Amino acid sequence: MSLRLGDKAPDFTADSSLGQINLYEYLGDGWGVLFSHPADYTPVCTTELGRTAALQDEFAKRNTKVLALSVDSAESHRSWIKDINETQHVDVQFPIIADEDRKIAEAYDMIHPNASVNATVRSLFIIGPDKAIKLIITYPASTGRNFVEILRVIDSLQLTAYHSVATPADWKDGEDVVVVPAIKTEDIPAKFPKGFTEIKPYLRLTPQPNK
Repeated sequence: MSLRLGDKAPDFTADSSLGQINLYEYLGDGWGVLFSHPADYTPVCTTELGRTAALQDEFAKRNTKVLALSVDSAESHRSWIKDINETQHVDVQFPIIADEDRKIAEAYDMIHPNASVNATVRSLFIIGPDKAIKLIITYPASTGRNFVEILRVIDSLQLTAYHSVATPADWKDGEDVVVVPAIKTEDIPAKFPKGFTEIKPYLRLTPQPNK
């Protein structure tokens, strides 16, 4: 059975490019991003891991730790990281999980038989401090991920987890947000003192409350 939003992220202990890692211990009380790659030494994956490494400070600002995963060995990962650092001009500091027996890939439904019977698809999971899965994105192996979008989603998830708001289409950190329907219009001023704009009774906008 595949994982769904709100499910607990399956815990695991596995070898990695940085040694043995337990998922829950590694994440602690912070947020996490776990994303898979079809194999080491593949071109799109090399650019993705390089891009992630370039954004390491941005993830850290959001109290978010990153873990990559591939079905190759930890030794292979460490060797591949040298290529990533060289070609992408970065310093990969996050772990790449070794999943040679594919147990983690199977637990996270990362292997789709219609796409490949022996390699992971390009899946990404955002995991909250409660270890529940907050977001699942799956790309085909041929399409590289947009990590600016992943950071945007983390911003939205963290904002909406602590405030009674939702984020509209194409929202970026710092822009107006939507007041959730559960809040009555007459109750908005007390909860959102920055003010609000009522476009329709069901569509009320307010400045981002944590800015």
